[in-house]
Parts: sequence; structure tokens; C-alpha cells
Amino acid sequence: MPTDRLLFFGLLKRRECLRLTWRGWLMAALVAVGIFVVGVRKVQPFLAVTAPLPGSVLVVEGWMPDYCLETVLAETRRAPCPALFVTGGPIERGEPMAAYKTYAELGAATLVALGANTPPPQAVPAREAYKDRTYTSAIALRDWLRAHGPMPEKLTLVSQGTHARRSRLLFEKAFGPGVEIGIIAVPDRSYDARRWWRSSQGFRTVTDELIGYGYARFVFSP
Repeated sequence: MPTDRLLFFGLLKRRECLRLTWRGWLMAALVAVGIFVVGVRKVQPFLAVTAPLPGSVLVVEGWMPDYCLETVLAETRRAPCPALFVTGGPIERGEPMAAYKTYAELGAATLVALGANTPPPQAVPAREAYKDRTYTSAIALRDWLRAHGPMPEKLTLVSQGTHARRSRLLFEKAFGPGVEIGIIAVPDRSYDARRWWRSSQGFRTVTDELIGYGYARFVFSP
């Protein structure tokens, strides 16, 4: 027979193939749904990570809203730090009418107005950047610290919500292995973090930051 001849000459071989039954497809669908549900609930806490380093220099992202800076002030009173730095690039809107030209200067001035004085906030402005702004701010702070020395062994970064994990990663890339980076994520009040998928603001924020973190982790190269 033709098929037997082909098998004989080594051109074909028989192989058993397992296929899912309807029960198998149902089980696979339930597992997929379960993984998706767990992922949806865990992604926000994963991105909004908090892991401070006691006794470290405190670094604040100056673009954050005032209530986040109030949290920074409370943190300095709860656990005194040796130095307080505020980072950020040029203000993108209303700069010609603003007294402060960068988020670093605005954030530092806001902290002073809120009562921060021990230690006094030090603004470290970053240059204008159209992409990788967090990394650019981290490089500006690294260079400032090198110029004014000595370089601290550890620092704790304060960021907002789901931006925290990406910010810490980019600061780690900027400072290298010689400086340990901690992180404090101030809760984002613009949406309910426990049900972020139920509001357009929460959905946009979490999905954007998840994509941004993936880019920073697997694509971005200093």
C-alpha cells in the first residue's frame, strides 16, 4: 500500500495526538479566568510598592500633588532623614507665569510652605526631556550628589501610586549597584486602588504604568 511504502522508506511516521475534551476546555477556561482575576487584583499592589530604607536620604519626585508632599513631611517627622532632595524637570504648563520653572523647585518650595525645615528640601532640577523623564531626573540627582559628595550608600525615593516600582527601577539603573534604592508609594487618591478597573482614571493609570514598567524592565537601555 502507498502509505505503508512511505512509512517503510522513513518518510512518514505515526504519532498519537491528545486533544482536549469539552471538560478539558472548560477546565482550561476556568484556570485562565482565575489567573486573570488574580492578576487584575495583584497588579496594582505590585506596581505601588513600598519598601523604605531606614536612615537613608529621602528623594521626592516634585511633580506629585500637594497631598503626596504632605505625606513626605509626615515621613520626615516620623523618621528623621539626613537629607531631603526634590527632583523634576521643567514645568510644562504655565511656566511663563510661574515663579518656579521646574517641578523640583516647585516641590521644594511647597514642602517649605508646608513646614519642612529639618532637613531643608534641596531642589535638584533636571534638564528638559521628551522621554525617559524619570531616568533623566535620576541622572541629574546622581551628578549633583557626585559633585557635592560624598555619594550616599542608600536613598529612599517617594513616588505616587503605581509609578513607584518603575521609578525605583530607573533610579537603580541611574545610580548603579553602589547605591541601594528604597521606595515609598503614596496612595493615589484619583481612583479606588482596590477596584481600579472600575474607573477610567484607574484603568488608564494602572495599565499605562504596567506598560511603562515593562518597557523600563525589558526594553529601556541607559
